[in-house]
Amino acid sequence: MTIEFSNFSFKYWALEKPTLKNINLKIEKGEKVVIVGPSGSGKSTLGQCLNGLIPFAVKGDITGKLSINGHDTNNMDLHQCTNMVGTVLQDTDGQFVGLSIGEDIAFALENQMVEQGKMHDIVKKTAEMVDLEEMLHLSPFDLSGGQKQRVSLAGVMVDDVDILLFDEPLASLDPQTGKATIEIIDQLHRDSSKTVIIIEHRLEDVLHRHVDRVILMERGEIVANMTPDQLLASPLLSQHGIREPLYLSALKAAGCEVSEADKPAYMSTLNLDSYKPQLLEWYQQGETTTKPEAGQPLLSVNNLSYSYDDQRKTLDDVSFTINKGEFVSILGKNGSGKSTITRLIMGVLEPDNGTIEFNGQDLAECTIFERSQNIGIVLQNPNHMISHHMIFDEVASGLRNRGVAEPDVEKKVLEILELCGLGKYRHWPIEALSYGQKKRVTIATILVLEPELLILDEPTAGQDYHHYTAMMAFIRELNQKLGITILIISHDMHLVLEYTDRAIVIADSKLLADQQVNAIFSQPQLLEQANLTVTSLYTLAKELGIERIDNFIRCFIDHEANRTA
Repeated sequence: MTIEFSNFSFKYWALEKPTLKNINLKIEKGEKVVIVGPSGSGKSTLGQCLNGLIPFAVKGDITGKLSINGHDTNNMDLHQCTNMVGTVLQDTDGQFVGLSIGEDIAFALENQMVEQGKMHDIVKKTAEMVDLEEMLHLSPFDLSGGQKQRVSLAGVMVDDVDILLFDEPLASLDPQTGKATIEIIDQLHRDSSKTVIIIEHRLEDVLHRHVDRVILMERGEIVANMTPDQLLASPLLSQHGIREPLYLSALKAAGCEVSEADKPAYMSTLNLDSYKPQLLEWYQQGETTTKPEAGQPLLSVNNLSYSYDDQRKTLDDVSFTINKGEFVSILGKNGSGKSTITRLIMGVLEPDNGTIEFNGQDLAECTIFERSQNIGIVLQNPNHMISHHMIFDEVASGLRNRGVAEPDVEKKVLEILELCGLGKYRHWPIEALSYGQKKRVTIATILVLEPELLILDEPTAGQDYHHYTAMMAFIRELNQKLGITILIISHDMHLVLEYTDRAIVIADSKLLADQQVNAIFSQPQLLEQANLTVTSLYTLAKELGIERIDNFIRCFIDHEANRTA
């Protein structure tokens, strides 16, 4: 099932300029290809052209030609396209059709009129592959982001299509589930010989398994079409704002030169012996920072317990303290209770047991509005926060609710939009933005209110490396210069590693650890318990024979902090 774009361009009717420009690309039957690029580069638009959403559901002007298996898609309808291309979307909520997980997975089989007994067997086996077999009776809308992603994955895996398209399949997944997802996709690819196309920001995670080619896009054009080794040996990733694997960053920090002949795409193929002396010298010369002194307590969580159904505890006797001026993360697997802590702090849920204190005051005595005056919370899904049509009005809403004079509102909103990289979009409607851009709008809406504590729930989901680095550098500046305390709830190991000082690890409703980030990231058993994985920094240090892996990780953290300061 060959895919071929020939001088292909596409322009949305709502926009003046084309989003895809003169695309020439051939993907052979059975290939596994990854498409990377910053937000707005046209990756997802290219995917929508493949699965028929463009032009059948999303209108615009097409020039050039796209053919699948020799058939011009201009002469096909949406049904014919979806019979050839199965898609797992980034925004999983928009993909569910069943009232239960089982129904949702079975939907494609019902359309194909598969006999019921056979259908049950297929659904059960598919659910087992993505670790959902015990949850088939639950509603997909009651699941965590990562669990929803697995339901979408299962829904496509049962469908007998020749091309599988994954649009940011790792965006909401914890590291271990993400790793398992890449393994499932790889297994599916090897067993079925289907053509697999993965659109993803997290290149290192996708390269956990072999891929044939990486397509790099920028501003609607293909700027590279290479093997992973060729791309990782080139300067193109950093030039176009794509995060390179951590082990490569460490090699470059030590001044090592990396070439295509070194096979840098996978640590298993990389010849480390040639780099070992240089890496060890860099590590031994590096000075690690001392732990900062703790400030005054700002947020205290004391013996907190909560259950959604009065049976299985989501949080069980959890206690921790966030001090003023700290930059802390809460790490854990999907469904571990991380986001429940956010809802309890907000006041939309009430704890079964325990207390939450802010500046020494019990939050149980405060209304949701009173809490929001000092605590800013940015939720994981931006669509759950947005309530206005225009970007400016959305960011201005909190200030207007406080009765701030309109000239001051305008000044503050324009300043914060510039800081969040949204200045040029200030007159745009929110519907015209990508998922990652909407995320930045919600962050701007909270930051403009100058909270004392800022809680970010999965801030990097749907964000490309360039934009989230700029945003996180800005948030770090708020922390260091204005003293705003930051709490990040995430399973993005890279984010936690590079920006936070301390991590609180929660798994299966219990608090497992509360330590410095470098200490946590050097404990494989602890990470595994929380459905996290060791980073390639850990693997690199182990391969080098370094005993104090936590010090090696701290050395890298300090190097990155100095580089981006």
